[in-house]
Amino acid sequence: MTSTRLVTPTEAHQPAVVGAGALPRMRGRTPIDRDSLVLSVLIPIYNERNTVELILNQVHAVPVRKEIICVNDCSTDGTKEILDRLYAEGRIHRLIHQPQNLGKGAAIRTALAASTGNVVIVQDADLEYDPADWPALLEPIISGLADAVFGSRFLSGPHRVLYFWHSVGNKLLTMVSNMFTNLNLTDMETCYKAIRGEVARALVLKSDRFGFEPEVTARLAQAKTRIYEVPISYSGRTYAEGKKIGWKDGVAAFWHIVRYNVFAP
Repeated sequence: MTSTRLVTPTEAHQPAVVGAGALPRMRGRTPIDRDSLVLSVLIPIYNERNTVELILNQVHAVPVRKEIICVNDCSTDGTKEILDRLYAEGRIHRLIHQPQNLGKGAAIRTALAASTGNVVIVQDADLEYDPADWPALLEPIISGLADAVFGSRFLSGPHRVLYFWHSVGNKLLTMVSNMFTNLNLTDMETCYKAIRGEVARALVLKSDRFGFEPEVTARLAQAKTRIYEVPISYSGRTYAEGKKIGWKDGVAAFWHIVRYNVFAP
């Protein structure tokens, strides 16, 4: 089921989809008028009944014009009913219920296709990432320096102390990704990636599950976009608190890096 609420964003810009490498490189400064900024917030959601309303409160607290697009990935824990209520209250601008569980990447693609903003950002619903960090992510794009900005958990921002081997795995995946893309990122796996709307909607994305992060990184590199990194805070959660990604996803990420940098058209 798809529900739509009239929102304030400017008329949708719907460029033709292009393949990797076909996106023209933007040169010099390409600033966005602050008064015309519309941020499309893409929120993939699966079984987050305990946190989804809280994250929406944080999203609404950020003083930027926005459209909030939630994609429920066939949740089974009561999240759907909470989202329906929040939509009825006007706290969600677009609510899309996937007919079956398709994965985070598929949910983001669905939300991206429904977006109209001149900047898009992915926001997980689990409270690990704080929307208060958005201004730092948006500034390089607004000022015209960047086409995409990654929020790095490893650039001295405050963070909850958790799993050592997770941090090792993240840094190793980032290094391998950098070897293929020739970027010098510190956190390829970060959820926080703000991208100019016309750039994001022109990328060819295919990954359905957690392969989204290495795929979108590869596509941005192949399109020769200008990428910046800024430090963000991070409040990781434990598996007891509902963390979903595991070691199998980490192993799969290595294949996704190779797949989208070497084999994908």
